[in-house]
Amino acid sequence: MNIKGLSNGKCHCGNVEFEVELPNGFEELSRCNCSMCARRGAVVTSVPLSAFKILKGANQLSLYQFNTKKAEHYFCTNCGIYTHHKRRANPDQYAVNVACIEGVNPFELGDIPTTDGINHSCDRNK
Repeated sequence: MNIKGLSNGKCHCGNVEFEVELPNGFEELSRCNCSMCARRGAVVTSVPLSAFKILKGANQLSLYQFNTKKAEHYFCTNCGIYTHHKRRANPDQYAVNVACIEGVNPFELGDIPTTDGINHSCDRNK
């Protein structure tokens, strides 16, 4: 799967649409084992904040935060699909749900490394 350059994505119902710039394709693909990510099972790619733009439906997004309340997880209020989140380990990046990007089948991406969100580095400073 060769996704490079500007790509479009959306939630399941289409109320939320976005574009993401992937000049080098997917970089830093990962899953996470924290309580939130383990339940949603998403594969994400990290991009700078400037590389992600909501095109439609910003008012349809709901924000969910938990634990340290540093990460900002966004979901469509209609269909419930997680589209992206602002990372707590690097607040200058969004993690984007690759399954929402047009033409991407996350089951065809092979082995994806798992980030240890249970023992997240931001939690060590509590």
